[in-house]
Amino acid sequence: MRTILFALVIATVSAAGAGAQTAPAHLRAAPATGATALELFADSIAEPPSTGTPARRGALYAPAYSSLFSGAGRARIDFAITLSIHNVSAERPLVLESVVYYDTAGRAVETYLPRAVALKPFGTIQFFVPRDDVRGGTGANFLVRWNSADARAEPPHVETVMIGVANNQSLAFVVPARPVEP
Repeated sequence: MRTILFALVIATVSAAGAGAQTAPAHLRAAPATGATALELFADSIAEPPSTGTPARRGALYAPAYSSLFSGAGRARIDFAITLSIHNVSAERPLVLESVVYYDTAGRAVETYLPRAVALKPFGTIQFFVPRDDVRGGTGANFLVRWNSADARAEPPHVETVMIGVANNQSLAFVVPARPVEP
């Protein structure tokens, strides 16, 4: 029975690999390669429309934690952070004006978009902060500014995902963003 199951798994993996197309860039390359989010998620973004003044705009605040203290406050756990931004519309692009990462004191640590980009319908883009980058501290956060030419546009769905390791245990949690004044 084990031999048959093993052979079935090998055959399935071989067949999947034989007819596979080239994976999108965000699946082929890890952030450690030095590629930017704009390069990794090129299939999800486009140039923003040049329609003049946006009909709707907003800003989302996303808490993030590059480090947390544990135990009696003597041990620090560092986390890798992924900021994930999803366009929830199946029909309309959504313009991302800026994505800025702030530290515990509220100082801008990193600006992730060199220019505004449009997130295609149902498109997603992610920004990664490695575990060893603790510039954000225990009170890090992101501010995502967006707009749309369509007044009916929904805001993007934005979450931060933190992943770390402590005492041979993996820790992961997700925090949703919330709207703030643009």
